[in-house]
Amino acid sequence: MSPAPHTPRNPGSPSLRPGARIKSPAALVAESGADLEGHGLRRTMGLFQLVCFGVGAIVGTGIFVGLSDSVAEAGPAVLVSFVLAAITCIFTAFSFAELGGAIPVSGSSYSFAYATLGERVAFLVGWCLLLEYGVSVSAVAVGWSQYVNELLDSLFGVHLPAALSSGPADGGAVNLPAVVVVMMAATLLVRGIRESAGATAAMAVLKIGILIAFCAIAFTAFEDGHLAPFAPQGVAGVTAGASVAFFSYIGFDAITTAGEEVKDPRRNIPLAIMICIGLVTLLYCAVALGAIGALGADAVGGKPAALSLVVDQVTDSAVGGGIIAFGAVVAIASVVLAVMYGQTRILMSMSRDGLVPRVFERVSPRTHTPVANTWIVAVVFAVPAAFSSLDAVVNLTTIGTLATMAVVNIAVIALRRRNPELRRSFRVPLYPLSPALGVGFCLYLMYGTGWATWLQFLAFLAAGALLYAGYGRSRSRLVSSGDPVPPAE
Repeated sequence: MSPAPHTPRNPGSPSLRPGARIKSPAALVAESGADLEGHGLRRTMGLFQLVCFGVGAIVGTGIFVGLSDSVAEAGPAVLVSFVLAAITCIFTAFSFAELGGAIPVSGSSYSFAYATLGERVAFLVGWCLLLEYGVSVSAVAVGWSQYVNELLDSLFGVHLPAALSSGPADGGAVNLPAVVVVMMAATLLVRGIRESAGATAAMAVLKIGILIAFCAIAFTAFEDGHLAPFAPQGVAGVTAGASVAFFSYIGFDAITTAGEEVKDPRRNIPLAIMICIGLVTLLYCAVALGAIGALGADAVGGKPAALSLVVDQVTDSAVGGGIIAFGAVVAIASVVLAVMYGQTRILMSMSRDGLVPRVFERVSPRTHTPVANTWIVAVVFAVPAAFSSLDAVVNLTTIGTLATMAVVNIAVIALRRRNPELRRSFRVPLYPLSPALGVGFCLYLMYGTGWATWLQFLAFLAAGALLYAGYGRSRSRLVSSGDPVPPAE
């Protein structure tokens, strides 16, 4: 059979290489309107709002609830665990910053993988993002419920009945507060990005203030002796603690999901990522040092609402703990809001490519938000929030996120080789060492999650591969748009 005649392509057309389905960066930007107005969305967020959005997505359950789990694994060496997790994030943040500036679209790591490693990998990355953005909403909502009870106890001396404030795994029936916070976030998200960004900024400023106040109180009772023995479980404890602590950083990549709603995204996305990682790392290390220095690792490790416990004991009053609980309620609610936002934008990008149903890409002409998408996400993830425990999903969320971040580091290398001329507003320093180290640190922390989590993750990936083969591959708009179908892989 004679070869098909060559058909010239315009720069924005998809790129299909033999054996792969790769969408060019130019096609992604053109389809999303990322350099104009994005796909029916409005550009309303400046740098300050974007940084607040990033802080809103990061600081929440991981530090207010998960700190005690990290301390239980590593002891006072949790400081090293937080730094190790931060280093992993920093290398990957460099990669996100370069890709976010070069391909400023809502798809985040899903779109980055599509432009470099192909449709199948991109679909699996999007599938993993259901863990990072979706399942973590449930985990965060469960942590919110703990602090709601702490706040009610501080203000009124009452607790919600166990049957209505925890899931079956924790001795209850349904976690009603967790469902409430998910639905509240969805209600705000469908009203509009301006309202959501404003609320997130206010909550981010408040929770940073609360954590600074916590440090000021905790350091008044600081004792050097509480830091010894520094690493009771050795290197293994530090590694395990870093894997748990990494959950505290999940969310910084959500900044790139705002690519179509940010003013000057090529400049502001890389800047916001760098600012957020630096600010959050300083906060986390200060909070961990203050908590352990005040009471000791044994008193903090494994305790629910640990920050409130520290303040209560240091001040010998429930008032300070009540203030911390209030801050945690606000902080964790902002995480639910920001992470749900990221999830809906990922699904919007996948729907735009035909890999998930079209309902997820529809934008309301009145609110300029994906209303149906948002409510579907809210309902689906309110269910595990109501009936799951926090511990059941943290490790699985962590390994899925680390796998996605490893792919992003690889994507930077692939895009540099494939599109060296592409406009980049930020470049990864020490290339290619930096992204290679990012992959290595991600794999190292993935190892620390344990074999049971690996088995769950592999089963999850297998389910995603079957879903792509049965639905996404045949409905891909990259092929149905009229471009030649690549050979079977």
